[in-house]
Amino acid sequence: MRVVVVGAGQVGHTVVKSLSEAHECTVIDIDRTRLEAVSHAYDVRTAHGSGTRRETLLEAGVAGAELVLACTSRDEVNLVTAMLARRLSSARTVVRATGTDYLEAWRAGDLDVDLLVSTAFETASAVERVLQVPGARHVDFFVHGEVVVLGVDVRGAKASWLAGRPLRDAGLPAASRVVALVREGSWTVPAAHEVVRPGDWLITMASPAAARAWSRLVTGAGPVDDVVLFGAGRMGTAVARVLLGRGVRLRIVEPDAGRARAAAASLDRARVFHATGTDPAFLSRERIGTAGAAVFAGGDDSRNLHAAVLAKLHGIGLTLTVLDDPAAAGVFEAVGVDVTIDPGDETAEKMARFTFDERTRQMAMLGDDRFEVLDVTVRPGSRFAHRPVQALPGAGVGAIVRDGAVLFPDGKDELRPGDRVVVLTEPDRVPAIEHDL
Repeated sequence: MRVVVVGAGQVGHTVVKSLSEAHECTVIDIDRTRLEAVSHAYDVRTAHGSGTRRETLLEAGVAGAELVLACTSRDEVNLVTAMLARRLSSARTVVRATGTDYLEAWRAGDLDVDLLVSTAFETASAVERVLQVPGARHVDFFVHGEVVVLGVDVRGAKASWLAGRPLRDAGLPAASRVVALVREGSWTVPAAHEVVRPGDWLITMASPAAARAWSRLVTGAGPVDDVVLFGAGRMGTAVARVLLGRGVRLRIVEPDAGRARAAAASLDRARVFHATGTDPAFLSRERIGTAGAAVFAGGDDSRNLHAAVLAKLHGIGLTLTVLDDPAAAGVFEAVGVDVTIDPGDETAEKMARFTFDERTRQMAMLGDDRFEVLDVTVRPGSRFAHRPVQALPGAGVGAIVRDGAVLFPDGKDELRPGDRVVVLTEPDRVPAIEHDL
């Protein structure tokens, strides 16, 4: 597929990383340094200029493109780019929006683009998913929520029950399947006799009930319904709306007086404090440590880091941070922050979905974009039909939807034509998986 990506920033770079192996990509940006970086890293063409200029789009080959992804950090630039692309080509258009205002307009049919992806909404949804299954570092829902994809670290006291035991003796929840064991930079689809070690990372697919059982095994608790949210800016407000929509009891801490007033006026079911998350006296006085989780969406990684460490010291058991700089993830993890969420990844994942085969109903990226999870239907002529799931090379099949029922297969169960399979693989294997199935 011929794809034009407008914007080589964080989101654009992640999109190109996902697509460049399988598609013919051209990247547009006004910053030559960014273009040089992306062209050195991936086999792509580049065009210097703005996506809002007709000449730049034509130079990038938009007339022959099948998909245009407008993913700069400026919403209006992305919308104008998409409108121009519509006039100059028959390409489908996908637009990134930073906030949620344009998302409502698109849902109402007022914006003529094929897909609009809100960074704030996708990030808020990622926060909400993790809070439903605390103990997992990554959570995605497939098959209308009937299949849950979990990433669980085997490190620290929370997952010590797994270390040193074969998977078959670990008492893992029924209706779940470990599809990948990641260790020291490599991964395998583990056999039942595989012994889990400290530092391993397990990727599991499970039913909702089994996912909750995994959560209880790791944390001793179920879904979180009492949250302290630090930050009431655009991102924090989006997170608040999603959590309040799920019935979560929410306290919001915002150091800016204007933002705090605005949040109190628009989020009437939340308690809003004009305070800072780095004030130990405030944390103690308001008993912040009694909350089930703390979410840090203040937009400043250094302040979020300080506040997250203080929250841990005051008794918060689960901490989630929305990153401003993805490179800071390792620092947060090193000091014990439980989950980091990269808004760029969440946005790029949704945008990249439009390049997949029509039989692929959903996809997700995880593990720093090292893995992709696909929901693919098996063709009648597939060479893997009527063969065991373990025969599919370079992939872990975690769930099968057959005759309306969801199955979590062992390695010997067979694939059948018409099955929907939820499968994990590496990005460069995706075209082969879609072709083979």
